[in-house]
Amino acid sequence: MDLDLDPLDRELLDRWQSEFPLTSQPFAVIAGALGVTENEVLERLNKLSDAGAISRIGATCRPNTAGASTLAVVAAPELRIEEVAAIIGAEPGVNHSYLRENHWNIWFVATGPDRVHVDESLARIGNLTELEVLDLRLVRPFNINLGFALDGSGKLPPHRENIDTGVLIAGDREIMQALSIGLEIVAQPFAALAQKLNRPEEEILQRIEVLDAAGVLSRIGVIVRHRALGWSSNAMVVWELPEEEINRVGPALTAVPGITLCYQRRPVPGVWPYSLYCMIHARSRVEAMSVLDRACDEVGLREVPHQVLFSVRCFKQTGARVLLEKGAAA
Repeated sequence: MDLDLDPLDRELLDRWQSEFPLTSQPFAVIAGALGVTENEVLERLNKLSDAGAISRIGATCRPNTAGASTLAVVAAPELRIEEVAAIIGAEPGVNHSYLRENHWNIWFVATGPDRVHVDESLARIGNLTELEVLDLRLVRPFNINLGFALDGSGKLPPHRENIDTGVLIAGDREIMQALSIGLEIVAQPFAALAQKLNRPEEEILQRIEVLDAAGVLSRIGVIVRHRALGWSSNAMVVWELPEEEINRVGPALTAVPGITLCYQRRPVPGVWPYSLYCMIHARSRVEAMSVLDRACDEVGLREVPHQVLFSVRCFKQTGARVLLEKGAAA
């Protein structure tokens, strides 16, 4: 269901997907930039959150920095889709799960505090579903910002190559986990977070600034739900490319308007030969295929073997798991 947004709603959802003010009263700063009151910003964001337009206001953590993650998929028989999706969704480390149009049909992202926990999560899913689980590990990101231009321009922020994980210190995982869950939409969200973590607000803000500057956090801001905002024809396109071509094609794909994500993943020999992935978020299938056609022409991919996997249903969408929950098995 599409939401009826006025210009101010759109600006809140578009402009503040990144560069969220890292100050004690960030919504007051946003209000000042928009020429409205802080209360109006809070009321609107809470309404948009309640309506499902916002997943959370928080951060996305760069994969495999403080924690570990992978993209995985199973081929669920049609009569077992609901059952299998429920098993996958019940796994605490799974933060995204989608049904896509393909024999390999339930795609999900498994996250955890380290690779051991991700492997254990995939093993449990395989055992419980009695299905083969393909582990499609990230090799290289070309753009994984996850920001999204609501005007349809497909504008993406520049990709950062140099990430400094050396800045991580004890206590950062707790902050990152909280940001993955989301900030409270209140006048002083960082003070509320500091109270939960029993730490000073100034320290929390300082550590977030450090993690942001180092690139450990991909972005901080409003995380939108594309489908609720009318962008319901979303396709993952996978390409079978030789290694020597990926370095050329990856950056070129990110420059095509409408390509919203692009990354290289490890193929599975004899089962899944695709190594380059990109996402297209569009308002219709015709629009999505138009973006794909343009990408094929501009990047020279017309003859490259590929598959287009449209999303049919979203089962789960939450933040990543970078911290082991208290009481959970190690």
